[in-house]
Amino acid sequence: MYAIVEMAGQQFKVAKDQKVYVHRLQTEEGKKVTFGNVLLLGDGSDITIGAPAIDGAAVEAKVIRHLRGDKVIVFKKKRRKGYQKKNGHRQSLTEIVIESILTKGAKKSDTKEEAIKPNSAKATESKASSKKEGKDTIQEATGKSAPVEKSVASKPKTEKAAPKKAAPKKTETKPKSDKDEVSENLVTRAEHRAEDQHIEINVDKLLHSIGTSTKADADDLKEINGIGPAYEEKLNEVGVYTYEQISKLKAADRDELSALDGITREKIESEEWVKQAKELLKKK
Repeated sequence: MYAIVEMAGQQFKVAKDQKVYVHRLQTEEGKKVTFGNVLLLGDGSDITIGAPAIDGAAVEAKVIRHLRGDKVIVFKKKRRKGYQKKNGHRQSLTEIVIESILTKGAKKSDTKEEAIKPNSAKATESKASSKKEGKDTIQEATGKSAPVEKSVASKPKTEKAAPKKAAPKKTETKPKSDKDEVSENLVTRAEHRAEDQHIEINVDKLLHSIGTSTKADADDLKEINGIGPAYEEKLNEVGVYTYEQISKLKAADRDELSALDGITREKIESEEWVKQAKELLKKK
């Protein structure tokens, strides 16, 4: 049996125990994921086509690992304009293995909902009948009819004076601070340095995540175990100067820094750069 299913915006022809590479999923490694948008099912000569999807059909898979694809070079040039730009891209992927193809996987949830509805209707009917019986017993015991509730609308209300509306506050537009402009300038400078050195890294994304700093405020990054003079120079070229920037490195930022020669995400995590940077910040 095989199926054509849509997974992460792409259509795949899959079978049981087949490994597939799809766009990055949010599911953690080792957990199961279900894809319900099955467009076609094939079992020998029997073929079922959806309109557009098949009701009740689903494909169950297990996430094996998250990885990044091969590097693709994107080169742009305008002749006689002095313009050329070179970037690299590695697509974030997820490796999954197909565990089963279900032809009637989603109908169980519908039957459960239908089974709950009549029970809830009976419960509401029983509550209403119990309330009526309680009122009848009170009337028989007292011999008096139940008091009629007077409508609140019959009583005259004292109209309150409408409060005065406060004058609308004027919103003052604050001018942009010099600090924000300087940070954008630092980002563009770092991008130019990376482009001159042919470093394929998204500097804008990296520095907007960990912040910017000037060379005058630079710390001695060689104090971090695992960073030598060569690595310090490469980090400075992409705008990383201080312990505070190193301490803010997230998983995505570590992947970006892996574009630098000799620096990998595994090296950053195994040598605990972030932890060392936080301890050095406390000593400053």
